[in-house]
Amino acid sequence: MEEILDIVQGMKPITLEEMSGVKLMNRIDTKYLVTERQLRDILLCIRDGYYAQEVEGNRLSPYSTVYYDTPELTMYLIHHNRHLVRDKVRVRTYVDSHLTFCEVKHKNNKGRTKKKRIAVEPIPNITDNPEAVAFLTEKQPYPVSLLSPHLVTVFDRFTLVNYDKTERLTIDCNLHFENLRNGKTASVAPLAVMELKQDGRAKSLLKDVLFELRIRPYKISKYCIGTCMTCPDVKQNRFKKKLRRIERLKQQTNNISTI
Repeated sequence: MEEILDIVQGMKPITLEEMSGVKLMNRIDTKYLVTERQLRDILLCIRDGYYAQEVEGNRLSPYSTVYYDTPELTMYLIHHNRHLVRDKVRVRTYVDSHLTFCEVKHKNNKGRTKKKRIAVEPIPNITDNPEAVAFLTEKQPYPVSLLSPHLVTVFDRFTLVNYDKTERLTIDCNLHFENLRNGKTASVAPLAVMELKQDGRAKSLLKDVLFELRIRPYKISKYCIGTCMTCPDVKQNRFKKKLRRIERLKQQTNNISTI
């Protein structure tokens, strides 16, 4: 991890203010699951074409996210059952910048993701906040009275932006989960989840590099994987192959690190 941080530290910085034109709230997302060795190779290839976001002098930013769902985990099951149109409700805290947002992510049947959010005070249950209740009532389809905290995800994130500012790449490391309903915990570390966010189909240096390194897109939902890993009784047939892949890559990485 130290080598990866060193590479990112050597990239040109971009501030939060300068990032304002690269929000990509209506976008196409492409995800990848990579080992630390793959991530190092990727960063070495793209470091001269991307800025690294810097917040208060830090390139690595801690995030904490609480996902909400119904008692029956309706939002999770809709994703599991391959419905193209789906929603997620979450409260995300940007630890370094001390900002918390209530967010609704909506994915349509064309594969585009649209995110709406409002700033909120960090309270244990966002449905006790009248402003958040009004927002959620308007922006997502479920009765707010049925929503409650389900899963916490915590991770450290690098955010990169290409020099043309047509895409943003987030790299989530040290990903851990805690199920708020049963107390179980799990982790994807030392693997990293990369997400390329593009508004359109602009040419991408990153995609060229990934093609050369034979790293293919990999559909993975942190919310769904975290739910599976911390709630073994939930329906998860669709995700079993992904869970086995995660464990295999983790084992391979651990074996390499002990050589």
